[in-house]
Amino acid sequence: MKIVVSGGGTGGHIYPALALIREIQKENKDAEFLYIGTLNGLESKIVPRENIAFKSIHITGFKRKLSFENVKTVFRFLKGVKDSKTILKEFKPDIVIGTGGYVCGPVVYAAAKLRVPTIIHEQNSVPGLTNKFLSRYVNKIAICFEEAKEYFPAEKVVFTGNPRASEVIGRDGIQGRLSAGLSTTMPAVLIFGGSRGARPINEAVVKALSELAEKPYQVLYITGDVHYEDVKKEAELVGSPKNVVIKPFIHNMPEVLAGIDLVVSRAGATTLAEITSLGIPSILVPSPYVTNNHQEKNARSLSEHGAAELVLEKDLNGKSLVTNIDRILLDNENLKEMKRKSKKIGVPDAASRLYLLMGQLVKGNQK
Repeated sequence: MKIVVSGGGTGGHIYPALALIREIQKENKDAEFLYIGTLNGLESKIVPRENIAFKSIHITGFKRKLSFENVKTVFRFLKGVKDSKTILKEFKPDIVIGTGGYVCGPVVYAAAKLRVPTIIHEQNSVPGLTNKFLSRYVNKIAICFEEAKEYFPAEKVVFTGNPRASEVIGRDGIQGRLSAGLSTTMPAVLIFGGSRGARPINEAVVKALSELAEKPYQVLYITGDVHYEDVKKEAELVGSPKNVVIKPFIHNMPEVLAGIDLVVSRAGATTLAEITSLGIPSILVPSPYVTNNHQEKNARSLSEHGAAELVLEKDLNGKSLVTNIDRILLDNENLKEMKRKSKKIGVPDAASRLYLLMGQLVKGNQK
């Protein structure tokens, strides 16, 4: 099978794509891949490091306000479609899948016009402009939240979950804890705000450090590189609590997550896929600065099913942070029930589901 994957801009679009590729490589040693992205997106750095063939097109996203730049974007889109058709005709894929970001627009549209089977994968509960546009042309739409169904043609929608979830299953939680400097005996809460950190979460943790130092649980606190030195200084002022481990970043998140009892984080789609596949309860502080406020809607999907506590950024402070951690981590029955509900939402075989859907489309096209 020859497969074209397109997705870019942020890790939330790229890492699910890579997880899918790795799953297919395990199942089908003969599969060939071509990843189409942009040169100015993260994918241009991440994908080649994975030894995956990479080609680029030039495209930009639409501005949400009226702008002359949008006129230029239309012309870039048309040029991107033409360039994508050239690449696709040369590679001759059996199927094309878009995992999000504006680069998918011309690539998946071009594939549909060439009558190549197509899928788009929507990670969030509220789709972006590109996937809404492409939904009219693709064969199937894979979703991760049931709430996304209402935005797409019902006959095209298939619930698969997020392939990234498959990558955290079967990890050694004890080794994950040890690698992060955590005890293997105390309950553990992981607090992080994404790869760059989140200032409001950092501020709340700093204010809570003295109180956290007295708790019968431990905290792994990932600050993000930008905030690390400032946070370390604040921790030193309160005696650097022994049960609070502070790091700027961790590179083995799947292993570390396997040893965690509770997560405090933003509500990005990839994070939620990972924690629910492991059945980890969470306290979610959605970023209010994202398109369509989709993180809050992602978070509500979990909180309404009892798998998470939702705390809006405006309501987050040191006191509310500690109160919510205590309510979950120090109440064994509540913790157990939230774990069960989180696990129920998780889709650990998401990559396999998506690969199966791809295979069905390819076979249908060959008849």
